[in-house]
Amino acid sequence: MLFLNAELRIPSKGIQKVKKQERADLVRQRLKELYPNPPIPLDHHDEFTLLVAVILSAQCTDKKVNQVTPELFRVAGIPEKMRRLGESKILEIIRPLGLSRQKAKNLANLADIVVRQHAGAVPRTFDQLEALPGVGHKTASVVMAQAFGVPAFPVDTHIHRLAQRWGLSSGKNVVQTERDLKRLFPESSWNELHLQIIFYGREHCTARGCDGTKCAICCELYPRRKKPVECRKP
Repeated sequence: MLFLNAELRIPSKGIQKVKKQERADLVRQRLKELYPNPPIPLDHHDEFTLLVAVILSAQCTDKKVNQVTPELFRVAGIPEKMRRLGESKILEIIRPLGLSRQKAKNLANLADIVVRQHAGAVPRTFDQLEALPGVGHKTASVVMAQAFGVPAFPVDTHIHRLAQRWGLSSGKNVVQTERDLKRLFPESSWNELHLQIIFYGREHCTARGCDGTKCAICCELYPRRKKPVECRKP
């Protein structure tokens, strides 16, 4: 078992009566114990390279993205150089990644917009970020949280799945999951917590390694749970 310290251990009886907020508080404490200072898993050196890396990570592992971005950032680590590099040469570099053609097109267009409309600086609002090619709400949330320190709670597949297993959200869609998690956790914890959940999901509560009945947090939250949790896809 991962946890030796059990100040917040939920009693085994009356499991169905345990409030959602109690589960959230326990999850927050456990994750803080495991990941007191979670790093950003995508290699980058400023706001622009973080934005590019997050766009490239769609339907692709962070490890694979980190293998490709050093060369991309070497030749096009700022918007003006990315714009000059152009779609075809961007594609040559990022071809090993999934959806590479669309991503290359998005990056070329994004760089052009950032240079022309934002004086070469990554925009600092959700609306402006989400107006860029290839940038949805999750990508914008990551950049706002990790580049600019604005409280946000990006929900990826790990967070969406674990929120269901931990009884924190019914998980009908990522919008609902994000809304539910923001209600349960203090705003000051969002930026760190979303990284902590991602790391825990990858290491201990994976799609195949835990079905809601095997990892330490799942077992602590629901010691009487016998049936696997059927997670809704985002």
